[in-house]
Amino acid sequence: MAYSKTVIVYYSRTGNTKAVAELIQEKVGGQLIQLETKAKRPSSYRKEVAQNEQEQNNNIKPELKTTVFDFEQNDRIFIGAPTWNMALPQAVVTFLNNHEFNGKTVIPFNTNGGYGIGSTFDQIEVGAKGSTVLEGFAVHGGEETNGRLLAIKDGRKVEVSRELETWLKKIGQ
Repeated sequence: MAYSKTVIVYYSRTGNTKAVAELIQEKVGGQLIQLETKAKRPSSYRKEVAQNEQEQNNNIKPELKTTVFDFEQNDRIFIGAPTWNMALPQAVVTFLNNHEFNGKTVIPFNTNGGYGIGSTFDQIEVGAKGSTVLEGFAVHGGEETNGRLLAIKDGRKVEVSRELETWLKKIGQ
């Protein structure tokens, strides 16, 4: 299938998910859009995770500052997020709830601190109702709890770029 318009939407705290999003854009083109909330998020990792966990537990969806113009014109949507509390950051849940995905191809990608994707890909599949969701890409990013923030840089970025190429070929992109 030939895609007319591609958008790469991502949420990133330390830059790892952003680095993967930029690598995807280099390989497939498309518009790159970083999700940001209207309310400022905590700068402390532990406070951020605690706030996100409270939002998850209470089904709170933070308002987004980000607008994806002409979303309906895009037929291929990459959605990237880190794993927080073994789930999506609530800002990504807000994005999923705010858009109509019927007939679109959705391609998830994830960065994580070594614990894996948790329920992130399942949440994207459920949230992107009416779309075809392809096999996602996951990569170990930083470990903020250990003071290791941006891990996808230099030689590691080259390695991740090669892994992305293999994945994109595997899923026919």
